[in-house]
Amino acid sequence: MTLRKFARDILSCLPVLLGFLTIHSALAAAYIVPSASMEPTLMIGDQIGVVVPSYGLSTANLPFGHALKPHDSSGGRLFGHLPRRGDVVVFRAPANLRQTWIKRVIGLPGDRIALVHGHVVLNGTELPWKDMGPAREENRRGVWLPAERYDEILPGNVHHNILKLSQDGELDNIAPFTVPAGHLFVMGDNRDNSADSRVSVAEGGVGLLPVWNLQGQARTVLWSWRDITRTALIL
Repeated sequence: MTLRKFARDILSCLPVLLGFLTIHSALAAAYIVPSASMEPTLMIGDQIGVVVPSYGLSTANLPFGHALKPHDSSGGRLFGHLPRRGDVVVFRAPANLRQTWIKRVIGLPGDRIALVHGHVVLNGTELPWKDMGPAREENRRGVWLPAERYDEILPGNVHHNILKLSQDGELDNIAPFTVPAGHLFVMGDNRDNSADSRVSVAEGGVGLLPVWNLQGQARTVLWSWRDITRTALIL
């Protein structure tokens, strides 16, 4: 890591750290990860710092935003702009707007998405994986399950780790479709334990996420109860 990149990462996290000191502000907020859906990137109980205005602002950012959802929830953002592929985002869960969930952005409006044997096919190109070796998943009952860790690479050479508990699970094969305007395709890094865009809202998942639901970008692990060495990890 170069000194310039290190300084840029620190400066980008200043709003998060300042917001954490005040618990919640217009610039930043702190959230606690409730599930294993983003392992190995985020662990159960991790406290994460979120830059609130990363993608502009909508009524979803207000304390009672669940009651202020517009009729057209694919827009309605002030100074809004889309996330980048690979961003870790927090948002109001479409299945329950009172809840805040966290996933990784994989597909943007207009992208052609498919899944084949667990691999994401993005605009006709399969995202490459590099096997990083054995790993474990901790579920909500505190039970550790064997898994395999992979390094998945998005366009632009954006790397992130994912977990796979099995091959060819029920969410590992999806026919091609196009992400509609004003929506995002998001996934959990724990690919076999995540109710994300592969699961419909009617079934308790995210479905295709309207951009209105976005509340901000997760930027850092402020504190990790599972592994203190991950504290201050830049996402």
